[in-house]
Amino acid sequence: MEVIIQPDYHQLTTVASEIIRDALLKKPNLVLGLATGSTPIGLYKALVRMYKEDRLDFSEVTTFNLDEYVGIPYQHPQSYHTFMANYFFDHVNIPKENQHIPQNTTENHEAFCEVYEETIKRAGGIDIQVLGIGTDGHIGFNEASSSLASRTRIKTLSRSTLEANAAHFGGDVNAVPEMAITMGIGTIMEAKQCLLLANGVSKADAIAKAIEGPITSMVPASILQMHSKTVVLIDETAASDLKEVEYYKRSYANKLKLQSR
Repeated sequence: MEVIIQPDYHQLTTVASEIIRDALLKKPNLVLGLATGSTPIGLYKALVRMYKEDRLDFSEVTTFNLDEYVGIPYQHPQSYHTFMANYFFDHVNIPKENQHIPQNTTENHEAFCEVYEETIKRAGGIDIQVLGIGTDGHIGFNEASSSLASRTRIKTLSRSTLEANAAHFGGDVNAVPEMAITMGIGTIMEAKQCLLLANGVSKADAIAKAIEGPITSMVPASILQMHSKTVVLIDETAASDLKEVEYYKRSYANKLKLQSR
C-alpha cells in the first residue's frame, strides 16, 4: 500500500488525475472503475480539463461504477446516473455503450449482478478502481460487517451512511434510499490497481484504521492492505490520525527523486 499525503484536496485530486492520465496514455482502452460522492468530484473536474485543454482521449475507455441507489429513477437528481452525467460523462468522449452503472430497481437484481460481474470480466477486468471511504471505513456500499469476499449485490445501508447522505436529499434522512446495489469487496480487490481518495478530518479515523489497523470486515477498506497495488491519496487533515506520517511523506519524496533521474 502506497500512502501519498498532499497539502490539500486540490493537490490530491491533481495527483490522482495524473495517475489516470499516465495510465490512459499507456493504454488507450483503459478500464476504469468509478466512484461517486463528493470526494472524486475534483478528480473528474481535473480529467475533464485534460480532455478539453490537453486533448486527452477517452474514446476507447470503458467504465464501471461502484454502486447506485435502489428504488429511485435514473433521472432522479440524486441518482448516480445523474451524478456521473453531470460531473464526467457529459463532458468527455467516453462512448455511451462503454458506460456501465448498476441498475436502480430491484427487478431481477440477482441476474443483473451476475451479468455486471461477467461484463467486467469480458472487458478484461478493471485497470484502476477509484474509491472513496465512508466515515465508518466502508468502500462502495459495502457496509461494516460485509464479507471481504463479497460480489456485486444489493445491500441495506447503515444508519450512519443514511445520515451522511441525507445532505444530498435536502437533509431528510428518510428520503435517502435504504438499499443500494454495489460491487462487492471481492470484486473491488480484483482490480489491477485501487486508488483510494480521502480528504477532511471527518475521514481521519477511518483512514487510520484502514491503513494502520487490523484487517477486519468491520472496516471494509482495511482489506486494501492485501491488495498488491493500492494507492491511498489523502490530504493533511485526513492523515491526522496516522502514526507513520513522516515515513509516508519520506517514501513519496524518494519516489519522486527516483522518477526525476
